[in-house]
Amino acid sequence: MFADRVLSGMRPTGSLHLGHYHGVLKNWVKMQHEFECLFFVADWHALTTHYDNPQIIEQSVWDMVVDWLAAGVDPAHATLFIQSKVPEHAELHLLLSMITPLGWLERMPTYKDQQEKLSGKDLSTYGFLGYPLLQSADILIYRATQVPVGEDQVPHIEFTREIARRFNHIYGKEIGFQEKAEAAIKKLGGKKSKLYVDLRTRYQEQGDDEALESAKALLDEQQNLSHGDRERLFGYLEGGGKMILSEPQSMLTAASKMPGLDGQKMSKSYNNTITLREDEAEVTKKIRTMPTDPARIRRTDAGNPDRCPVWQLHQVYSNEATKAWAQQGCTSAGIGCIECKQPVIASVLEEQKPMRERAQLYLDDPSLVRNIIADGNEKARKMAQETMRDVREAMGLEYK
Repeated sequence: MFADRVLSGMRPTGSLHLGHYHGVLKNWVKMQHEFECLFFVADWHALTTHYDNPQIIEQSVWDMVVDWLAAGVDPAHATLFIQSKVPEHAELHLLLSMITPLGWLERMPTYKDQQEKLSGKDLSTYGFLGYPLLQSADILIYRATQVPVGEDQVPHIEFTREIARRFNHIYGKEIGFQEKAEAAIKKLGGKKSKLYVDLRTRYQEQGDDEALESAKALLDEQQNLSHGDRERLFGYLEGGGKMILSEPQSMLTAASKMPGLDGQKMSKSYNNTITLREDEAEVTKKIRTMPTDPARIRRTDAGNPDRCPVWQLHQVYSNEATKAWAQQGCTSAGIGCIECKQPVIASVLEEQKPMRERAQLYLDDPSLVRNIIADGNEKARKMAQETMRDVREAMGLEYK
């Protein structure tokens, strides 16, 4: 019913590391060539946990956007924007809050989990309780159909679907809906109007799912219909009212398997990261001084790769031949740990080289980044305004 549109966002936490690249950005770079993509800086979301230290957010925003561009996210293929520059997010969040049962927010699994993990912060705020609803507004305002998430975020997308369903149920009964739908059918033209009516009848009277899919395909092909007429015809097809907000799908993404310098998951909180654009000498030093198998005290001691954080990096960066060389050399004491680290250093630096080159353009001229974001803000705002027109009209707030 809605064209495939992907929405994904990141909180601005400053410079990104290789875990972000392997977990999110590589996926974004691939998706931007397959779908209509919107990628946004979730600066309001950053305030839900950093409301007491907002001054770190602005520089973090620009550092993060440069990292996106360095990683290969292309503003010619995706819309990049800042959440707070599209105030319609906040308006939709407010209006959705009028119909959202409090229990739906309190039962979110991440609510109690985050409160426990961040026990040093006072998170007894409405902003923190309501952030899943702001997340829903972020998605619904662009009528996104796909949202790439890890398994832990799937409940948030299901919550968003429930919100869309509840909104459509309460407000989707448009005054004069039947007459407007029948007028829209005529706009399809003689043959297509007849086909639409036949397919609708087959679906509603005989439960023919194939007829429903054929009718949806017919509507998807129509270029001359307004957005309002299209949604009326989709709603009329299934016997309901006008579909105002779409129900997004979770696009499950594999969890990042990027290990940190100590063998734990790469994370700023563990202080074990390599940033995307880190200086070559610093990267080399960090990997050369990584811990290895603790049982391998002397160069002549045989090692066990399964106990070595460097081996985990080989899993990400090395081909089969290099892995076989490292495993054989470690278990036989044929190579030293510094030798074993060398191919990993070379591969990480090779991965980072085009990122540094792409980033340099924007570091030399920061106005390029500002212009990309300004264009993205404008595009995103136009889409958001279209949705808000429909939402206000449905809620009786479009005063004539």
